[in-house]
Amino acid sequence: MYRLLVAQVFLGCWSVAQPFCPSQCTCVYHGYSDGTGTRSVLCNDPDMSDIPVNVPVDTMKLRVEKTAVRRVPTEAFYYLTELRYLWITYNSITSVDPGSFYNLKVLHELRLDGNMISTFPWESLKEMPSLKTLDLHNNQLTSVAVEAAPYLVNITYLDISSNKLITLPSDLVDIWPPFSGILPSTNPSQNTVLGLQDNPWYCDCRISKLIELSKMANIPVVLMDQFLTCSGPENLAGVPFQRAELDQCLKPSVRTSATKITSPLGSNVLLRCDTTGFPTPTLLWTRTDGSAVDNTVVQESPGEGVRWSILSLHSIVLKDAGDYRCKAKNVAGNAEAYITLSVDGVETETQPTLLNITRRPDADSKLGQPVTAVAGTVIPFSTSLSPALLTTKTAISTQSPLSTKKSLGPGGGVQRSPPAGEKPAKIQQSKGGKSPLNNKTKKKADVRDIEVVEETSDTAVLLWTSEGLSSNTPLTVVYFPYDAKDDKESIDAEVGQGKLLLEYLMPNQLYTVCLVTKSLASGKEQCLDFSTLDNTGDDGQNKFLMIASGIACVVAVPLIVVLLYKILCLYCKGNSSRSNGPDDDLSKETYVKFETVTMKQRTLNGQANDLWARSQTQDSERMLLCSRSSIDSQMTYKSDSSRSEYLC
Repeated sequence: MYRLLVAQVFLGCWSVAQPFCPSQCTCVYHGYSDGTGTRSVLCNDPDMSDIPVNVPVDTMKLRVEKTAVRRVPTEAFYYLTELRYLWITYNSITSVDPGSFYNLKVLHELRLDGNMISTFPWESLKEMPSLKTLDLHNNQLTSVAVEAAPYLVNITYLDISSNKLITLPSDLVDIWPPFSGILPSTNPSQNTVLGLQDNPWYCDCRISKLIELSKMANIPVVLMDQFLTCSGPENLAGVPFQRAELDQCLKPSVRTSATKITSPLGSNVLLRCDTTGFPTPTLLWTRTDGSAVDNTVVQESPGEGVRWSILSLHSIVLKDAGDYRCKAKNVAGNAEAYITLSVDGVETETQPTLLNITRRPDADSKLGQPVTAVAGTVIPFSTSLSPALLTTKTAISTQSPLSTKKSLGPGGGVQRSPPAGEKPAKIQQSKGGKSPLNNKTKKKADVRDIEVVEETSDTAVLLWTSEGLSSNTPLTVVYFPYDAKDDKESIDAEVGQGKLLLEYLMPNQLYTVCLVTKSLASGKEQCLDFSTLDNTGDDGQNKFLMIASGIACVVAVPLIVVLLYKILCLYCKGNSSRSNGPDDDLSKETYVKFETVTMKQRTLNGQANDLWARSQTQDSERMLLCSRSSIDSQMTYKSDSSRSEYLC
């Protein structure tokens, strides 16, 4: 009896220890002869509305199919650390949370086909580093974000067919050979399979790479359906990708001013790169290791489909040597070119201490004086000794920070200097024995703080300051268009002026202006780049003002003439009335017309006619003529066929 009780307790505990299977799912354990096994869970209850949360932790394959699930919540599978296959197909899912696939480190296959997903969180793929298969076909995706490219690099099976995609980012196509630049593998199992069919592709420059990919053969990219077709524009609707020709797309082509440049230590170097293509490509400078350059870059697009870029390297050092890559890119493709920079010279960093040169004991005692090295300078040197003479050759280039600006515009520029140290300065000590370098650092005479202000479309004001130079020191100002150095113009001035007006410049043009001080032995010049303003807006405004002024003149001049005429007429009439007097008209003879009131005609001398009376108007009669209501001038006659009349 005791043994039976123990057996029942053991069986109960063993059943409790078994993994629990959700009520709406089916759990199957596949055991192998070696004692290992895998567990798969199938949930296909039509009444299921949520992702199950009590799935056994040792599940390797989970299928949620044909349910009423509408959303995949955050961290829905975080406890399934051994999950390798996740199928959530033919449900009603409309949204997927970015954290839905957290902690699925060994997931190999993710299928979400047959749902209603319009936006997929591509950044969630970083939680699945082992993912190789991603199936999103038969959804409602309208776009694939450019940010998805780095997360899809390791995907070997991508199905985004039967969606609503009209284009793909150019950067996304770049991850697949041959655009990726990775040599294709000879192993067919490492090919990339793409499902792109049944989408309303709009065939323009944005998918020119995809169209080109469909035309290629013997590449490690396999399309599920080779017969992709265009849905737009109208002239390409229904045309297969293999026959589509895009006239408005042109891959970039890159050319450089030089492929190899050798420049002395401490000099300034300009690297130029030009590109053509449609749409107009963008240019990016990088080093061979992919790192971006932090030097000043000037770019300009003088016309549609053309762009140039200049990289400025100031006071180059040894670490600036190497290859510089200029990469042009547009939606139709990309291209790149390289420029190799070599720096000539040996660089030795010195501390702000005295540099003592050791000489032979039998040399002149006066030659034992130390040579002072200024702090912060780079001194490549070579020393040759002879019994009678000690010669030291040095090429000194001072490393000083230069003020640079990232972009050129009105009032801005980049100050640059010509290559320094073209001729090594010779420091020779004679037997007389004084070193040309003193222990005390002398103040350097120079022109500095060059600045261009008050730019217009055809003028600019140049400002500068000087140090260690007299005000009447001759100064030459040389300026020329940036891309036309042969068209130089010069103006003679004096250092003390500090200001100069540059005239007759071309609008919207990049210029270089340099100051050359003739009194300096080195002849070193200081240069500055600036640009003039565009006068297009001023011309338009002037034209508008001219048109408005013309209309105003056409309308106003006739009105002014009419007004002057009226004033003149009134003035003349006033003078005439004042000269004649107000009673001149009344003093003249007055004729009054009388009409008879009776129905019978009255005759005068046997003729029927109106009666006229002529009289000399007197002052007493003026009252009668001027008053219509006078009693003496009113006559009334009434009859059945007549009405009252008042006559004068």
